[in-house]
Amino acid sequence: MKSDEILALILGGGKGSRMYPLTKYRSKPAVPIAGKFRIIDIPISNCINSDIHKMYVLTQFNTHSLHRHIYDTYRFGTFSPGFVDILSAQQTLDNMDWYQGTADAVRQNIWAIENIKPRYTLILSGDHLYRMDYRKFLRTHIANKADITISVKPVSAAEAPGFGILQTDKNGRIQRFIEKPTADLLPTLCSPGLPEATPYLASMGIYMFSTNVLYQVLAENLSDDFGRHIIPTAIRELHVYAHNFHGYWKDIGTIGSFFESNLELASIHPPFTFYDQNAPFYTRPRFLPGARFEDCCLMNTLVGDGCYIRKSTITRAVIGIRTLIGAGSRIERAVVLGADFYEAKFSRGVPAIGIGRNCVIQNAIIDKNARIGNNVHIVNRVGRMEFEDENYSIRDGIVVVPKNAILPNGTEI
Repeated sequence: MKSDEILALILGGGKGSRMYPLTKYRSKPAVPIAGKFRIIDIPISNCINSDIHKMYVLTQFNTHSLHRHIYDTYRFGTFSPGFVDILSAQQTLDNMDWYQGTADAVRQNIWAIENIKPRYTLILSGDHLYRMDYRKFLRTHIANKADITISVKPVSAAEAPGFGILQTDKNGRIQRFIEKPTADLLPTLCSPGLPEATPYLASMGIYMFSTNVLYQVLAENLSDDFGRHIIPTAIRELHVYAHNFHGYWKDIGTIGSFFESNLELASIHPPFTFYDQNAPFYTRPRFLPGARFEDCCLMNTLVGDGCYIRKSTITRAVIGIRTLIGAGSRIERAVVLGADFYEAKFSRGVPAIGIGRNCVIQNAIIDKNARIGNNVHIVNRVGRMEFEDENYSIRDGIVVVPKNAILPNGTEI
């Protein structure tokens, strides 16, 4: 494969309502993850590691921080043909609508694809956690002489109802597609050659198109979404094949899945790691100092750069960049996203950015630049699963303190 034969389109997602309030001020791909990265770094890094250096990111909602991160991070230089460019939804004389779905977003930017003239077009989601060599994906596509290839992951009967399930023949050609099948349909959707424990193929929402076919299907089928509309029709009319992926993959587009995935990263033997010598993940170089700890006890904790933590106990947590934590605090099962800057001046009566002294934080996400005062307890004592307040939300039983929120001294949740 030549690097100029393939173009990647990364879908920036919609309103991100399943991750609110983390998406109150930013789009879903811009949400921080693993202490120092952003979710958008995952598909972009996978492309770079796969020798794909031409990428468009399609964006629409709360785009400012995502755009700034991309432009600050991904610069290929004057003598490289590569780029990571942004295609924001826009009203034109020909089209006054915003993106109505994944297929509509691509359709509205056909002109950009035509400018590059790639032989193959790779379509990726901006809210999945995985590491993939897309060159293997392309080899499957070419070997099968496919029009469209869909990356799939074998899943169990318990997992299958949460996904779109594809059924293949013995050659890997897709015969059926059922979105989130009911239990009574599952026995009819097994694919050949799979282990008994994982006999179903879940669509990962990752598509490889021969570009001429992409033009054809988007012109003939004016539906808005690939998964719900375009792909089911294409299976009946075109050569559509599956590419089996056996590595770690998770949709982190909800508060619950995002929270648990971060905690997994902090475990002793994480099922997924952001570091691989041969395929690392990239992000913006911030040139922060190393984290400092003063008489602390940390267990199963991942800590980003530039933190200063004093005399605290932290268990099963991810602590993001520039986080300051006061003495005597106890943090357990928490994801702290960090801060965008260090404060130069402090206002009397307003807590500083970070977490104050003698706080107890359990089962919570603390977004960037939040100001948590002294003696604050965030423990969800009532055990609510869903709740909305001016200064915090509860989603899936997880307390989420939004960006820039202020919790005064002595607050109890």
